[in-house]
Amino acid sequence: MSRPAPIPRHIALDATYAVGDALSGVGLYSREILLGLAGAHPESRFDFCYRPHRYLRARRDALPPNARRRVLGGPLGPRGAELFHGLNQRLPRLSLPLRRAGAALAVATFHDLFVMTGDYSTPEFRARFTLQAREAAARADAAIAVSEFTRRQVISLLGVDPAKVHVVHHGIRQLPPAGDAAHAREQVVLNVGAIQKRKNIVRLVEAFETLPPPWQLVLAGSHGYGATDALARIECSPARDRIRATGYVTPAELAGWYARASIFAFPSLDEGFGMPVLEAMAAGIPVITSNRSALPEVAGDAALLVDPGDTDALRQALGELTGNLELRRDLVLRGRARARTFTWAKAVRETWDVYQTLLG
Repeated sequence: MSRPAPIPRHIALDATYAVGDALSGVGLYSREILLGLAGAHPESRFDFCYRPHRYLRARRDALPPNARRRVLGGPLGPRGAELFHGLNQRLPRLSLPLRRAGAALAVATFHDLFVMTGDYSTPEFRARFTLQAREAAARADAAIAVSEFTRRQVISLLGVDPAKVHVVHHGIRQLPPAGDAAHAREQVVLNVGAIQKRKNIVRLVEAFETLPPPWQLVLAGSHGYGATDALARIECSPARDRIRATGYVTPAELAGWYARASIFAFPSLDEGFGMPVLEAMAAGIPVITSNRSALPEVAGDAALLVDPGDTDALRQALGELTGNLELRRDLVLRGRARARTFTWAKAVRETWDVYQTLLG
């Protein structure tokens, strides 16, 4: 008769990216995993570890009763943890002293590796990112990938043993209500995410230009690497007066756009997961997205998939959805069902299973 896996009593995690109000996808993931694990396992003790520049800022946030704050590095670092989990494809050098202090195991989560495979960042950032990812892969006893696509990249690009890489999908962020009353759907094509080269905004603008008024294109997100080209293309677009680049939006503002838009277009060139696709589906918007990277895995059969390098294909998909109400309704139903299969509770449970597998 096999014995049950031991229950870990002391887990340390890198909580650096969970600090702040304007959280990115990695920040949302970090916060959900940190609070989810602590809430689901009150019998265990958790060290939420922060790099020094975030530690003081983190002190304004309430902690679960079974968690404490620690500093990554120095005398206030975690001690005696059985396992350390790096939540953003890096393991700090503290992982080695942690092992000497009793933390025998390390886990690293990998969200995406597009920096290593495409021209989506500066050469300096690419070199630094690649070094950190390779070091994390070499130190980790187990790796968590947020999609099967990312898992394959971790194996092929970082040389990790396939048996050590586990897929744990993201869940869906809980957004605040969209307002006092439900918004009526408007003739809006919505894109959510930073305006940057990887998000393929130039082709989206070119495809949108063929839609007639009063259709509008709303780009909800801050500016990132390569935004200059996209913004210049918008300025010279014949549909310029129907294109709105909002800049950063608060969660409440984002919920409002999800409630108003009639189509969600996300033709990204490379995604390790693609959280906005599921958010749009959960909000009842029919989705157009890419047929590459992790996006087909996330969207399933609940979206129109197009080649993101083919502007004509994107143009055709937009035209098909704007002109076919029944297709939009069908995708809404399939999208809502698809989104319900991705939850943070499931992600927390599967993360805990990885811990148990190592400690067992």
